[in-house]
Amino acid sequence: MRFSWADSHPLMAKYYDNEWGIPSHDDTYLFEMLVLEGMQAGLSWLTILKRREGMRTALDQFDYQKIAKYEADDFNRLMTSDAMIKNKLKIGSIINNAQKFIEIQQEFGSFDRYIWSFTDFKPVITYFEEESLVPADNALSQQISKNLKQRGFKFVGPVIIYGFLGAIGIIQDRLH
Repeated sequence: MRFSWADSHPLMAKYYDNEWGIPSHDDTYLFEMLVLEGMQAGLSWLTILKRREGMRTALDQFDYQKIAKYEADDFNRLMTSDAMIKNKLKIGSIINNAQKFIEIQQEFGSFDRYIWSFTDFKPVITYFEEESLVPADNALSQQISKNLKQRGFKFVGPVIIYGFLGAIGIIQDRLH
């Protein structure tokens, strides 16, 4: 069965059918999803999907190597870009998190290896009888959130991380 949100808009359906819950091991995609989930805080996922391509352009194709080197001029450009969510803390977190992302790559060999290590490199598949029973976060997202925060990441609370883990296929929530 499909989640109801998947059929709420064509962009949501496309995302659900082609990305959500499909395991990803590509660091650039993992960074993109971390950015998008952080940008969503307080907003709808549809809002983020509608702005995704514009954000991709504004953020150098989510190239974390480039973003990690952004300076004040880049920050100001993002703050005035119609493609971006104009929130200083969120935009600042993108630059900060790109730097921290690279630090994790240096420590673990890849962000993929780091993030999947929390589940022994296996997806966590959970079946629910009703959509309303799917949690906003869980022990895994709380653990990863805490670890990321200790490493200096921003906008990585347990709810954001739960969404991120679902997006990249580590958490695979399903309906019976």
